[in-house]
Amino acid sequence: MPAAAAELDNLAPIPMECDAPFLKVEGELPRALNGTLYRNGPNPQFDVPGAHWFTGDGMLHAFHLENGRASYRNRWVRTPKWLAEHDAGRAIFAGFGPRRLPDAPPTTCNDSGAANTNIIRHGGRLLALEEGHPPTEIDPLTLSTRGYCDYDGRIKGPFTAHPKVDPATGEMMFFGYNAKGPFSSALSYGVVDRGGRVTRFEHFETPYSSMVHDFIVTANHVLFPILPLTGSMERAVKGQPAYAWEPDKGGHIGVMARGGTTSDIRWFRAEACYVFHVLNAWEDGSRVVADVMQYEEPPLFPRLDGRPSRAAGLSARLCRWTFDLAANTDRFSQVYLDDIAGEFPRVDERRAGLATAHGWYACANPELPASTALHGIVHVGGDGERKARYLLPKGDSISEPVFVERGADAPEGDGWLLAVVWRARENRSDLAVFDAQNIADGPAALVKLGHRVPDGFHGNWVNAA
Repeated sequence: MPAAAAELDNLAPIPMECDAPFLKVEGELPRALNGTLYRNGPNPQFDVPGAHWFTGDGMLHAFHLENGRASYRNRWVRTPKWLAEHDAGRAIFAGFGPRRLPDAPPTTCNDSGAANTNIIRHGGRLLALEEGHPPTEIDPLTLSTRGYCDYDGRIKGPFTAHPKVDPATGEMMFFGYNAKGPFSSALSYGVVDRGGRVTRFEHFETPYSSMVHDFIVTANHVLFPILPLTGSMERAVKGQPAYAWEPDKGGHIGVMARGGTTSDIRWFRAEACYVFHVLNAWEDGSRVVADVMQYEEPPLFPRLDGRPSRAAGLSARLCRWTFDLAANTDRFSQVYLDDIAGEFPRVDERRAGLATAHGWYACANPELPASTALHGIVHVGGDGERKARYLLPKGDSISEPVFVERGADAPEGDGWLLAVVWRARENRSDLAVFDAQNIADGPAALVKLGHRVPDGFHGNWVNAA
């Protein structure tokens, strides 16, 4: 675990799976909220000293809301790694990639996939995602693991934790880095139609091996950020950090027309920066505009010489990237829109890839020391201006806020935000439900859990059938 994160108690795993069929609700849950919030995050089955937070076994958390009532269930994702280590009664793998611990017992398993980053519903499947391996299909009711989903053999290799679904066509676009082997510079790109059939899958080369966590999709373009958090097999073999910050390589953003091919990618250059997550992107005439959470240097990963990152916790800020495709230049503009640090941005997914009037992200409390914890929510408008902010009591922290529309025909941004809150003093968690247009008023309802939900990554809401 990174030194900067070790002091945060809510990063520690919980040791159990459980069902809570009747949860106490403080306030009143909206009767129109009928469905399930699924969340995913690292929850190591066994301790591995020095292991990176990103490599812990995936644990799913499902909050089911129906007619004002709430229930909860959590389960580990039974990946091949989880099963092998469960059978052995101890940890086998050392971290990124299939490298084993020096004293690991013999096993036929060479798959270190953790399925720990996101969970989405598409094409009739619920999929747990982690960017180094194919999707893992999950039973939506029991959370039991069905196994890898390779779409009848049509895709191979890594699959992003952040696929994008076109709200008009229902197509899901995805990519995978390390597409031709660990720490290779190749990416894959593919499309799955709304019925769950792969209609496109290809590979292409990028300027260098990079950790590419998210990408950018608009109605007519796909953008691939290659930023200098670099991967190295040589470092990994020597037991050095597999991923490290190498700013001298600069940043490269590949822009491709959705109707074109990867051979037509146009590369733009940027000064060194890093982006884990994209809020949204759209087209404005000949320009592509993307709002991202940009770091000057990524946290949680060392520099190339082994020194720790100088980034003080989650120091990303909302930044607007603008690419003029009609201009004769390979540069693009980068303008910060706010000075408050934050992460995990979300929009009303009905406007994904289109111009938006609303966005939200989890934010830091500027009165507290910088860390990897997030303490509130920011609501921004279409120009990136801050519309509202809500901060938790000091000590508490919050997860990614997930937007749920009030109804299929509701205006953009009319609905609720769902986020899991850790109550530090009580060492347990609540599911907080906010009116998305009035976050400053605080939660309209709280679903009370008797235990913690450890800090995790991403989740999504699935409406009841």
